[in-house]
Amino acid sequence: MKNATISTLALAAATFTTLAAVSPAQAAVTLIAKGSLPATSADLSGFTNTLESGVSANLLGGIGSGLAWAGGSTFLAMPDRGPNANAWNPAVDDTTTFIPRFHTLDLSLSPATSGSLPFDLSITLQKTTPLFSTDALNYGPAVPTANTRQKHYFTGRSDNFAAGSNSTDALNARLDPEGIRVSKSTNLVYITDEYGPYVYTFNRTTGKRVGMFTLPAKFTAANLSSQGAAEISGNTSGRVANKGMEGLAITPDGKTLVGFEQSPLIQDGGDGGNMNRIITIDVKTGATHEYAYDNHLAATNKNYNSSELLALNNHEFLVLERDGKGLGDGSKAVIKQIWKLSLAGATDISDLSGAANLQPFAVTKTLFLDIAATLMAAGFADTQIPAKLEGMAFGDDVVIDGVTKHTLYIANDNDFLANVGGLDNPNQIFVFAFDENDLGGSPFVNQVFKPAQ
Repeated sequence: MKNATISTLALAAATFTTLAAVSPAQAAVTLIAKGSLPATSADLSGFTNTLESGVSANLLGGIGSGLAWAGGSTFLAMPDRGPNANAWNPAVDDTTTFIPRFHTLDLSLSPATSGSLPFDLSITLQKTTPLFSTDALNYGPAVPTANTRQKHYFTGRSDNFAAGSNSTDALNARLDPEGIRVSKSTNLVYITDEYGPYVYTFNRTTGKRVGMFTLPAKFTAANLSSQGAAEISGNTSGRVANKGMEGLAITPDGKTLVGFEQSPLIQDGGDGGNMNRIITIDVKTGATHEYAYDNHLAATNKNYNSSELLALNNHEFLVLERDGKGLGDGSKAVIKQIWKLSLAGATDISDLSGAANLQPFAVTKTLFLDIAATLMAAGFADTQIPAKLEGMAFGDDVVIDGVTKHTLYIANDNDFLANVGGLDNPNQIFVFAFDENDLGGSPFVNQVFKPAQ
């Protein structure tokens, strides 16, 4: 299914093929554009204060923890809990009262003026939307200076929770956003949280929290700590600290959210284990189902954490798996891969626990794209590939040499670090082109956005 704007974009893309040096169409996923934003610029939040670590509260920093398409050239990009690379207080893992937010970006493709890629990607920051609650939140000792009587902002600071609360207390102020998707009507956004695990609903225009999906108790961590290591050692079940709700997809019909933790639950093997859970949430009723996902890679005999999830249609999905190597880590990228899976006919494992019990019901997956190999084939060194590729979204179709191609946008989380080991570490977005041949017969149904009247 093509969006209403496709015909216009196709006309523009037809011009691209006459003006740009476009490679011949191939039955393979290819890199067609890349762009970047400096991490050192200011965002449009309007905040003027300085955070506890000495960093400006309006630092753009990172934008790639989550990436969502909102129709046309409009995308929403989201940083995580904020800067914590500057050592200032190990008792809170160097986190600050940085207010979580998402950015509205214009990502426009145009004929390439130089280089080997067919398109240039321009990135324009249009709006920054901070996230808040009208209900009073539990902050502990650190309350955001921007708070008002009607706006209680969430923050990334790890001690912003009530004493004795568990990880699914909706009034805890700490928020580490990782996944974002736009509702069918486009007036809402769904955001996942690693501290929770939560899936929150926010008003897209204002940033006000308007709802929350409650996950099954098995995901809850009972004992909280401002230090991730202490929180891990203090729990025997639930999500792993700093490895909570990570990826999020929304089916093209807008009826189902699909997400997962970054690592298996503690009782399923915890961080480093291989049996993750995919959870589906009915947007209307909140009803959930769970499915087993094996993140083991035979080629390296290692288990890799899952970073993002994207819906191909109402039952098939793409999963982004990666190591933590590459630009931003001072090392060489090895595993950055996207796998395709289907939940059609999969067994609901909601009543099962433990890796051995989940393993027989793991969904089948096939490799869709080796990102690292594709980028290196396009001229990137393995040290230039971002360590944390985390945001993933489809966009409008394009036409290359008369052939219609679908687009896939991938963004990196740079941890608010503009420079690592003497190397620039900007916010990067890569655009790939693919078609039905690359999907092995799976139907591709892109989301059609219909703004609320």
